[in-house]
Amino acid sequence: MSSLPISQEGYKLMKKELESLKKQRPEVSEAIRLAREEGDLRENGGYHAARERQGMMEARINFIESRMAKYNVIDMKALGGDKISFGATVELQDVDTGEQKRYTLLGPDETGFCKGSVSILSPVGQALLGKHQGDEVVIIVPRGRVEYEVLNIEFNGPAISVAD
Repeated sequence: MSSLPISQEGYKLMKKELESLKKQRPEVSEAIRLAREEGDLRENGGYHAARERQGMMEARINFIESRMAKYNVIDMKALGGDKISFGATVELQDVDTGEQKRYTLLGPDETGFCKGSVSILSPVGQALLGKHQGDEVVIIVPRGRVEYEVLNIEFNGPAISVAD
């Protein structure tokens, strides 16, 4: 996918995480330097732990930086309509059990910031996109095939709160 939708709030959180990770670089480098001074690196747990932390941190930095150019930042306050799309909060009812679920469809990199959200790229998100209130949708989940009725579609604005 050449463009990834993300809310303004999700974009701010990703930028904030990137800045935080970059600020941690000197601390991790210092931990590696101190552990190196302890001697034999083959049996130096502190050194290996610091190097592992550095590797994971750099991988996350690289991931976020590569995604930033792909983001299509969307103002959630400007969204609306009668069909399910990015930013919609959807109420569903399991046709067999009557159990109700509520999801907000967000971009794949921001769902971890918002409880009750689902990525538009996930099987659930893909099945819901384009549906209207009253439509039935079949979603394939690990336990099998589940059929839901779309009870309600809302566009409530930002799903994530960000403290600047």
